[in-house]
Amino acid sequence: MEYAMLPKKNRADKKAVAEVFKEGKFLNSGNLTFKFVPNSGLALPRISVIVPKTISKKAVERNFLRRRGYRILKKYLDQFPAKLSGVFIFKKPISSILEIENEIKIILSKLQ
Repeated sequence: MEYAMLPKKNRADKKAVAEVFKEGKFLNSGNLTFKFVPNSGLALPRISVIVPKTISKKAVERNFLRRRGYRILKKYLDQFPAKLSGVFIFKKPISSILEIENEIKIILSKLQ
């Protein structure tokens, strides 16, 4: 299995994440929240995945979920609007890749 990260040009940096949390709107699905803010200065969507410590105390498990999130995001990145900064936040631990993928699809359909 390939657990490749999104290219750096598609990941939100600390400054963008702080802006998203300060001014962003949000969309919810069962196990994921997507906070986002339109950003006119971007040519590509910049999206990150966050797994809080409330989901798992172990960094290994949080990183595993984060990598799974990025792997699925890579597939659907072209469906996000170009001028968007956003963050996916896990609300519950999700064990299945298909479940994460379905949650992202639900949020994408709400975003359109």
